[in-house]
Amino acid sequence: PTLLLGTTWPRATPAATKVLDGDSYRFGNDHIVIRPVHHASLVLSINGTIIHVDPMGKSSRFDGLPPADLFLVTHEHFDHYDPVTLRTIRRPGTPLFTNPAVAAMLPDDLKPGAQAMANGDTQQMNGFSITAVPAYNTTPDRLQFHPKGRDNGYILTLDNARIYIAGDTEDIPEMRQLKNIDIAFIPMVLPWTMDVEHAADAVGDFLPATVYPYHYGSSDTARFKTLVEANTSAVNVRLHDWYAA
Repeated sequence: PTLLLGTTWPRATPAATKVLDGDSYRFGNDHIVIRPVHHASLVLSINGTIIHVDPMGKSSRFDGLPPADLFLVTHEHFDHYDPVTLRTIRRPGTPLFTNPAVAAMLPDDLKPGAQAMANGDTQQMNGFSITAVPAYNTTPDRLQFHPKGRDNGYILTLDNARIYIAGDTEDIPEMRQLKNIDIAFIPMVLPWTMDVEHAADAVGDFLPATVYPYHYGSSDTARFKTLVEANTSAVNVRLHDWYAA
């Protein structure tokens, strides 16, 4: 892959546009742009299709960003599913893929265009596929946060690239067994997901070409980068400040 842009972007402007500023990658004919928003919220451009992932919090964070062609929601926690923000930034009927638990709690005005996806389900969107994958806790005192089978991560498969959005999860076997991931977003904050050491160790198993630590709170992402790079030279760790906005 070729990383085309750097780590900083101009501030958002009031007028929305279909052009997304961010880290830009080329994989053959596939063009991917990544823009962190806040915590677990991010915006992707996949060959011009705009995807908002887990939009939450102040709607002003999305001012000037392209309107979504698709929303992905991983699970029901307030820092991932925010109906107020969705209602503010979503155009009526825009496709929204989410886990069944969130689909069941959507208010009536957010139901048009919504589709429940359980672990293992796949949807097609504008020439690429989206597969819901497991995201859950395994440590006994964390099981109540994300029980197995309820929540989603997502894998986006293009012609020449695969993107893994982990959601809230520990370093589960399904993560460690992934293959051919080009870009990964990995959470690391206790007690809800995992610590930096477990996250780095998992990355050393499935070896994404590029990994973004996100949903990290006060975790030491610089240490994550150091641990990953000490284990392998095959992974590019991209650090951004997900809490600036």
